[in-house]
Amino acid sequence: MRAGSPSTRERMFRAALELIAEKGVSATTVDEIVERAGVAKGTVYYHFPSGKSELVEAMIESQLTPLAEDFRAIAKGGGSPSSRIAALVRAELGWIRDNREFAKILVTELWREERVWRDSLVMLRRSILGCLRDAVADGISNGAFRDDLDPDFTASALFGMTVTVALDWLVFYPERPLEFVASQIDSLASAAVRP
Repeated sequence: MRAGSPSTRERMFRAALELIAEKGVSATTVDEIVERAGVAKGTVYYHFPSGKSELVEAMIESQLTPLAEDFRAIAKGGGSPSSRIAALVRAELGWIRDNREFAKILVTELWREERVWRDSLVMLRRSILGCLRDAVADGISNGAFRDDLDPDFTASALFGMTVTVALDWLVFYPERPLEFVASQIDSLASAAVRP
């Protein structure tokens, strides 16, 4: 992928994100993306030689990388396993709130195995879930969490529960503050992992 003007790339990402949220990935065309972004068709192929699939893959990476970085910073910050999980949940909720359209796309695209960007998505998912997994594993090893928990499965369940609750919150209860939603997830998670 060639480096280019961030503003041009961001315009193409924003246009693709809006169109994919409206129509889905398969139904969105490069012509529609360039029209909405206000760029020439050749601009897409200059930045993304493979076209739409490479653009979508780069958009996924650009959207998820900040979340992965936030998760790694929280994981490095130390604290008890419970406090790390609580901080990771809050970071995830904030990211979903701030990237609502993309979060909806992510939920639908993550499970489609035939997509060319699946490997990138799986790698970023592994990085993000790894922080939750490590906190769960630490909690198990120090006796704070039940010893019958599988760290990988538990991390996936916590992440998935947070995504689902966040989307429900934003659609049906947008007036509720993030802290309220986070505290509800904390209560559920605590009850599920305690010995």
